Amino acid sequence: MGALMVQGTGSDVGKSVLVAGLCRAFANRGLRVRPFKPQNMSNNAAVAADGGEIGRAQATQAIACRVEPTTDMNPVLLKPQADRTSQLIVHGTVRGTLGSGNFRAARGALLGDVLESYRRLRTQCDVVVVEGAGSPAEVNLRGGDIANMGFARAAGVPVLLVGDIDRGGVIAAIAGTRAVIDPADAAMIRGFLINKFRGDPALFEDGYRDIEQLSGWRGFGVVPWLSEAVRLPSEDAVVLERGTRRKAGKLVVACPILPRISNFDDLDPLRLEPDVELVMVPPGRPIPAEAALVVLAGSKATIADLAALRAEGWDIDILAHHRRGGAVLGLCGGYQMLGRRIADPLGIEGPMGDVEGLGLLDVETVLAGDKALRRVAGEALGARFTGYEMHMGETTGAARPLARFDDGRSDGAVSSDGLVAGSYVHGLLADPAQRAAWLRRIGGEGSGADYRASVDAALDVIAATLEAHCDIDAMLSLSEEAGEQQPGLDEFDSGAMPVT
Repeated sequence: MGALMVQGTGSDVGKSVLVAGLCRAFANRGLRVRPFKPQNMSNNAAVAADGGEIGRAQATQAIACRVEPTTDMNPVLLKPQADRTSQLIVHGTVRGTLGSGNFRAARGALLGDVLESYRRLRTQCDVVVVEGAGSPAEVNLRGGDIANMGFARAAGVPVLLVGDIDRGGVIAAIAGTRAVIDPADAAMIRGFLINKFRGDPALFEDGYRDIEQLSGWRGFGVVPWLSEAVRLPSEDAVVLERGTRRKAGKLVVACPILPRISNFDDLDPLRLEPDVELVMVPPGRPIPAEAALVVLAGSKATIADLAALRAEGWDIDILAHHRRGGAVLGLCGGYQMLGRRIADPLGIEGPMGDVEGLGLLDVETVLAGDKALRRVAGEALGARFTGYEMHMGETTGAARPLARFDDGRSDGAVSSDGLVAGSYVHGLLADPAQRAAWLRRIGGEGSGADYRASVDAALDVIAATLEAHCDIDAMLSLSEEAGEQQPGLDEFDSGAMPVT
C-alpha cells in the first residue's frame, strides 16, 4: 500500500495515541504495519530489539503493530538535558549534542538518515503510519524541518491533520493552519480529524462543515475522548503537570517531578494496583509524610536534577522519610542520586562537576564511557523481571546488589537496613510478581494485574473506537498515494552535521 502521516495543530493534541490506534486498527485487518516518527523529542525512551534507543511512543506503537520495535521507527531522537541543549540520538546511538545555535542546520542535515530508515520500513510492511511533531503551523521552524512537512514533501506522504477540540478553538486551529502554511505544504494535507470530543458528536456537525469549507479539506471523523489512553505509557512530561491531584488509596507511593525527569512511565504499572495511590509531586509541594515508598525516577541530567531536588527541600523530606522507617527506591538517575557521590569529569550531562549524593546507598557514580543500552532479564527480591538498561556512567561499591541478571551480572544496591534500594533496570515494576514483591516490602499486596496485557487491551479498545468513528477505509486508500520520489535536498543543509 504505502504510508500515511498524522500531524497536529499543536503539541499534545493526541497524535501519538491516534497513531497507535491506527496501527492496531490496520493490524487487526490483517495488514503488516510499522510506525515511524522522523524526529522525536522526549526523555522517555525504550531500548529497541536492535540495541538502540527510540522514543517511548514508537515502542508502544510497535506493540500496536504486534512487532518488535527497531531504531528505524524513530531515527532521530532528541533528549533535552538542559534548557538549550539536547543529546542527539541517530539510529539508536548517541551522535553528539545539539544546542540552540546549531539546531536548524543540524536537523536539516539529518534528512538523509530519516529517509534511509523510512525506506527500509516501507520494504517490510503494507503501510507505514507516520507521526509528526509539534505542528506544521510553526512556520518559524519550517527551514530545515524533518519532523513535519519537510519529511512529508521529501517522501511524498499524504497528511491527516489532527485538531484537539477539548482545548477549544479547533475551528481556528485547523483553518488557521491552512492560512499560515506554504501552499505546497497545504497540498500535502488531504483531510483532518477532530480528537478528544466529549458528548454528542451531532452537536458539532455545523462546526465540522465549517472546517471543511474554511480549510478546503475533508473530514475523516470525530474521535471521542479516549479514556483508555491513560493506560498507555506516556511520553510527554506535560501529563505529569496535569496528573498531580490526590486520589484515595491505602498505600501512598510518591515520586518528585524533577526538571529533567525521564522514563517516568516506569511507575505506570503502579496505577493498576487498587491499593496504591501514586502521587507525582510537583515543584513547590512537599513529599507526602504518609508515603510508604518514595521513588526517584530517571533523569537526563542527574547532577542538575539533584541540585533541583535540594532546592525544593525534597532531600530533607527523603532523609526524614528514611529516618521514620520509610522505603526509598531509585531508578537509573534516581539510583545514582542515592549514592555518596556523582562525578561528571567530561561534562557529559552538562558542566563538569563532582557532587555529593544523598548518601543513602554506599555507591559512587562516574558519568563516563559508552552508554549502556541492553535488554535484561533476571531476579530481584525473589521474583523474576524483564526490562532494559539505558544509562551513562558506571556505579561501583555495591556490597549488597539488588538484582542478578541471567547473564551473571549484578545490578543495583540495597542499604544495610534494607530500606533503600537502587537499580538501573527500566520496566522493573511491569512484571506482576516483581511489583508484588516491592509492595510486600511496604505492607501491601500485589493484585497480579498484568501491565503489558493491560496496554495491549487498551490498544484494542482504542482501535475499535477509531473504526467506529473514523473513515478507516478512506485512510487506507489515502495511504496508497504515498510516493517514491527522491527527496529534494536543495532546501536542506546536506553537509557535515554541526554537533558538539
